[in-house]
This record gives sequence, C-alpha cells and structure tokens, in this order.
Amino acid sequence: MFISVVITVRNEERHISTLLDSLVIQEPPFEIVIVDAHSTDKTRDIVKEYMKKYDFIRLYEKGGSRGEGRNYGVKMAKGEYVAFTDGDDIVNPFWLKEIRRSFADGADVVAGKTIYIGYGPWEKLERVELYYKGFDVTYPSCNLAYKRDLFLKIGGFDPWFVTAEDIDLNIRAVNAGAKLVYNDRMIVYHRTRDSFYSFVKQAFWNGYGRKQLTLKHGKLWSHYKPQNMFNPAQLSFYGSVRLFFAMLGYVACKLYGEKKR
Repeated sequence: MFISVVITVRNEERHISTLLDSLVIQEPPFEIVIVDAHSTDKTRDIVKEYMKKYDFIRLYEKGGSRGEGRNYGVKMAKGEYVAFTDGDDIVNPFWLKEIRRSFADGADVVAGKTIYIGYGPWEKLERVELYYKGFDVTYPSCNLAYKRDLFLKIGGFDPWFVTAEDIDLNIRAVNAGAKLVYNDRMIVYHRTRDSFYSFVKQAFWNGYGRKQLTLKHGKLWSHYKPQNMFNPAQLSFYGSVRLFFAMLGYVACKLYGEKKR
C-alpha cells in the first residue's frame, strides 16, 4: 500500500528537520511530497539536504492558500493513498503502519490522534467538535489520510477557505458516502502557537473559517455539542480568550466573507 505524504510548508527551518526525521523511518513503501509556499528562510535548503540521502523525498514550490498547496501536492503524488501533516509536526514511528491498517479494514478516510505540545495551558484546549451525519468532521488535516481517488472525486481542498478547509473536505467526503474512521494509534504531535499574538490570531481565523463553513453548507449550529463547547477547559482563561477572538473572526467573516462568496 503505497502512501504519499503531502506537506505544505512556509518558513519552517526551525522544525522541518524534526518532521523529516520522524518520517524517513516510517514503514515503506511511501514518498514525501513537500510543497513550499515561497519560504524566505532556509526551509528549502534543509529539505534539499535530506533529498540527497533519501530518494523518496520530492520538493515543489507553489504559492497560494494551504488548500491550493495541498491540492498541488496530491496532483504530483504517485500513491493511491495520500496522508497529510504539517511542517512543524512530529509523527509517531508507526504512523503510516496504522494508516495502512485502517485502510485495509475498509476506511475511505482515516483520522488520527493529535497530541498538542508546547505551552501547557494551550495544550489543554480541545478542538470544538462538529458532528455531521454521525461523523466527527473536525479531525484536522495535520493528521488525516484519504484514498486519492476519493480526494480527487470530491474536488480536493476548497482554496477559498482561510481555515476549516479540512472540515469542509470531510463534510464533502461524508456526503459522498465515504467511511471516516478514527484510529487513536495513528499519532501526530502538533505544536501549539509559540506566542500570545499567534495564539489569538489563530483563534480569530479559526472563527472566520467556521463562518465560512456556514456560508457554504448552511447553518451548522445543531451539529455542535454544547457540553463540549462549554466544558471547564474551554471556559478557562485561555479558553475564554480563544472563544472571544474566534467570535470576532466569525463576525468579521459574516460582515465581509459573504461578499466574497
């Protein structure tokens, strides 16, 4: 089962080596397809050094949104299956093995367990889950794998999205009748934001993306579980800060995003 690992990066010189070290030891056969969005640091130079040692790493350069970069990576991929992660992540040594196991068991889409590492209070903040036709569609694309034919059939990532492009993709996969499976042994370690500014910026754009979802798919509030939105972790100081800035992003999209769609 040949898997193409597709990664979009921009200015990841601090972390790209750690990610690649965790990927090159995976169970073969696989390839690593990196799409660089015009980095201005040494990201591409570092990747090229790895390419000298590992012939299954390929590097492309393309600007645009994260969705556009991933779509391009899938276009250039050779595998029947595509797995996504991010340039600042670390994957478990058995990551691809577990992805293969889930596909062999009949999955069309496989989502894994994402463990947040970094600043302690931010690690405890869970994603706000959205359930659609019985599936949790909020599993992030830093730990997500698709049958390539299905990915292409549903049109790939929608480049219109600022964030939440992975949720939109999962919704469309479910609408197409795909079986989405969660595998808690398919583990990725995902870094939290490294400053308060980047934390609230992420929260703002996450809120913006959630509103984009409603603009495209209609009202989705009934698909959320209120008890998960207002649990103790979400109502902590940082949880409240995240919610505040997410609401600002949601309102900003409501005022501006509707005109763009």
